[in-house]
Amino acid sequence: MNHTELFHTYLNHYANKKLEAISAMLAEEVHLRDWNISVHGKAAAIRETAKNFTKAESIETRVLALYENADTVAGEVHIIVNGTIELYVVDVIAFDVHGKIKAIRSYKGRDN
Repeated sequence: MNHTELFHTYLNHYANKKLEAISAMLAEEVHLRDWNISVHGKAAAIRETAKNFTKAESIETRVLALYENADTVAGEVHIIVNGTIELYVVDVIAFDVHGKIKAIRSYKGRDN
């Protein structure tokens, strides 16, 4: 699977709240950072992801644009949580040589 496909797979697992599938995609030394948190290591990243899943009954994602280089994919993503909360984010996902996610950086934007 190429990096763009892995990016889409990650988002699909996230939207479907498949924590074990996400865990399998992460490198042990993954760095997860967004506008609220910054954590290092797979266990910490999974804990933070699980918290998000607990707060959300439903998650929808739609990729608006993608940009790729040798080991990183950046995607502008429209996320709808619980059918009413809309987020526009840029997710930047970097991969190691084994295709595991070594970094997820999320930046929140605006809808207008």
